Amino acid sequence: MLKRGIQFIRNQNQLKNLTIYGLGQFFNLVTPLLVAPHVISVCGIEGYGKAAFSMALFFFLIVFIDYGSDINGVKEVSLNRDNNKELQRIFISTYLAKFILLILVISFTSLFFYTIPFFSKDKFLYLFSIPILIGQFFNPTWFLQGVENFKQITVINILSKIIYLIAIFTFISSEGDYVFINLWWGIGMIFANGLSFLFILFRNSFNFRNVKNEDVIFHLKSGFSIFSSQIFMSLQMYAPIIMIGFFGNDILAGMYRVVDQVVVIFKTYILLFFNFVFSRVCYLIAKNKGQGMRYWLVFNGSNFIFITISMILVYYFSTEIILYFKPFDTNNLENILQVAVFIPLLMAVSVPFKQLVLAFGYQKKYVQTTMVVVIFTLLSILFVLPYFGIVGVIAVLIIAELLSIFIFSFVLKKKIFIIQIKKQSYF
Repeated sequence: MLKRGIQFIRNQNQLKNLTIYGLGQFFNLVTPLLVAPHVISVCGIEGYGKAAFSMALFFFLIVFIDYGSDINGVKEVSLNRDNNKELQRIFISTYLAKFILLILVISFTSLFFYTIPFFSKDKFLYLFSIPILIGQFFNPTWFLQGVENFKQITVINILSKIIYLIAIFTFISSEGDYVFINLWWGIGMIFANGLSFLFILFRNSFNFRNVKNEDVIFHLKSGFSIFSSQIFMSLQMYAPIIMIGFFGNDILAGMYRVVDQVVVIFKTYILLFFNFVFSRVCYLIAKNKGQGMRYWLVFNGSNFIFITISMILVYYFSTEIILYFKPFDTNNLENILQVAVFIPLLMAVSVPFKQLVLAFGYQKKYVQTTMVVVIFTLLSILFVLPYFGIVGVIAVLIIAELLSIFIFSFVLKKKIFIIQIKKQSYF
């Protein structure tokens, strides 16, 4: 009886965490949708495309700042959540390593933006996007995920997005203001993430003087494998619009961004759901593989049903959704959106498989798979873009998700069949 009572309380805590986490992610997902019509009407589809290209580029650069902390860091914090001394070592060494990487990334990218003609012609757009990197440096979400403090994550998300929303509707008022769009995103990140970083630092009495240089070096060495795979993962997410903007034009990039803006809501949600579940999956599988597998199956199975229903709705209301982004010629984008709904649907399968691959310690297999899929994606986009345009890019992304599912399922086949899932609670 007592055991069932404890299990019930844990179930309620998980539901509460999911609700709180979901609220914060809701702000993350709807904010770009709220500002898109205003930006397009003021700056035009070309300005919207330029800002989207720049934001995608800097979101890709974020992976160099994180350096795998969004996976390795979460896992380490989760496994050492009751050891404050070890948490201090992880926290401080991670941030010192991130600071070094931040300086290097800003230095090299600033040089590129001034010297490479493609970037220098619009250098202020890119220079004003640098605060995105600074904001990500302060971002403590990886640590909060490890200790499952989803309330603070939600506060960060809501605060940063409110700042961004107010700034966009207040200061973006003329066609040339597209150069400031990413600046306000970065300022929101710096303010919200910076406050949270300081709160964690002082609340836990972490001291930067207590870390050893060897810890920072070890962090850089041990994180390289996951960092390498995350580069390819980030390329898979942001390369399409970057390549369309670079090899195509800003108008085409803006049109693709409209379709992607809808799809990315669900892509981002799936990845955020991965973050919510990943820490607990790692923790439970380390203690009891059967228990961890049941938890994984229930949460990800429920999520797949939700994504399926959502994609059906997007398919049937594609015309109304595209018209929301007016005024501009839709160019049959509603038909492209109907094809694009298969991307989140397949991601709802491939991402949970990714969870298990990492939780079972198959980091090398994960890196190899990610590299193969991304290389295939990039080469295929280069081939299809001149002939099939946006439709070809969408088709390549769908095939890439199918390829990921096939490889991950092959890697996990033996492991899944060996584990006998016990009939017990998964919390």
